[in-house]
Amino acid sequence: MKYALISVSDKTNIVKFSKELVELGFSIISTGGTKKSIEESGIKVISIDEFTGFPEILDGRVKTLHPLVHGGLLSVRDNVNHVKEVEDNNIKYIDLVVVNLYPFKETIAKDDVTYEEAIENIDIGGPSMLRSAAKNQRFVTALCDSSDYDLVIDEFKKDGETSFKTRSKLAAKVFRHTASYDAAISNYLTKEIKDEYAESITLSYELKQELRYGENPHQKAKFYKGSHSSYSLAYGKQLHGKAMSYNNIQDGNAALQITKEFDKPVVVAVKHMNPCGVGIGNNIDDAWKKAYASDPVSIYGGIVSTNQEVTEEVALKMKDIFLEIILAPSFSEGALKVLTKKKNLRLITVDMSGIVNEKQFVSVSGGLLVQDLDSGKIDSLEVVTKRNPSKEEMSDLMFAWKACKHVKSNAILLAKDLMTVGIGAGQTSRVGAAKIALEWAKEHNHINDLVLASDAFLPFDDVVKIANEYGVKAIIQPGGSIRDELSIKACDDLGIAMVFTKMRHFKH
Repeated sequence: MKYALISVSDKTNIVKFSKELVELGFSIISTGGTKKSIEESGIKVISIDEFTGFPEILDGRVKTLHPLVHGGLLSVRDNVNHVKEVEDNNIKYIDLVVVNLYPFKETIAKDDVTYEEAIENIDIGGPSMLRSAAKNQRFVTALCDSSDYDLVIDEFKKDGETSFKTRSKLAAKVFRHTASYDAAISNYLTKEIKDEYAESITLSYELKQELRYGENPHQKAKFYKGSHSSYSLAYGKQLHGKAMSYNNIQDGNAALQITKEFDKPVVVAVKHMNPCGVGIGNNIDDAWKKAYASDPVSIYGGIVSTNQEVTEEVALKMKDIFLEIILAPSFSEGALKVLTKKKNLRLITVDMSGIVNEKQFVSVSGGLLVQDLDSGKIDSLEVVTKRNPSKEEMSDLMFAWKACKHVKSNAILLAKDLMTVGIGAGQTSRVGAAKIALEWAKEHNHINDLVLASDAFLPFDDVVKIANEYGVKAIIQPGGSIRDELSIKACDDLGIAMVFTKMRHFKH
């Protein structure tokens, strides 16, 4: 007699699978709701307490934690001593375990979940059975995913048993599954006790999609998703266009991180993970005009993100430009009709509600860097020059500061009228970054009343003096250099206002 022990939270296809097992000569052992579901289809089921001779106790907390269950799972069937102990203790071999676990992730995702409710949804018996079955993969088939039911049935029909290759593959899947489950529990409990940087961390991600390749065609790549988050491409919905690439995802993520900085209507254009245009307006049309005008050259082949619904009016302007992706909370019907005419253009809706308070993880060879997201708010600004910025300049300075934060260091960003007009990104010299940004602004006739943002302090007066030649009237920077007086004096001599944020925004 072959026995299959079935206890599932997700009952997808379990009745069909159970019927096929019975037709193959299995007897079904089951528990609680699973037993009821299978029995209602007319299949005879042995209850777990009937199988063990011991009742479920402690409100169901203890039902499968029994020697007759784990002896039947863990016994090595070609070990003489094991066989004798099985016979002496009247243990029956269990050949197949089908278990998926209490919905812990789904439980803690609820807004109103209580700590007690979360604890009660920590499965103990399920992981124990899966681990026992997977450990004894030489003899036992362990199933935790309904998508594998057909594979197992096909092999039983063909050969009377599953192959060792299949059992080993399923066992590895079981341990990935239970590891992910334990990671969710440990991370939840760690967060609850506010132990942000514990002695160890366990991360778990699920495969979202295969990618054609990585940064370059010779690199393999896949995209995995973690816990649900706002401003996340992993949980975005693609409405149109060809499949995303590795670089598309990187650029799209960069665009979303800039977008979430602003509450007012904003359009962000990104190229190679750096902004090439950012504009704030009274509406999306106004914001689009500014973002496009910021750099009508670099936006070609770029990614666009906005925190507003894309309207038909704006879509008609976007369609004339080669864009890789448009990210938005929604698209109007008219916009979709316009933009879906471009076969390859990716249109993706993204949840842009809520606040993101996640950690940032960056892999390095043999290790992982973990830090808080750069979401710090400025406590107070300090005007360090004789001249104060005007109201308009201060508005532009704050806009520039938020945008500059997302430019690779060394970074210099120029703005005017709530739009970027020059960006110098990723230079080894801050003066070099400034020259790139200033020359770009000059070439596009932005030469008066500009503001400049620097992601880190200005240790000399060189950037100030160069900026003055290009029409910069106000500067925002962290301050904190032992030579701050040099740049302050240069500003005073030239009539430029300078504001210290006392917060640095390096981006590596």
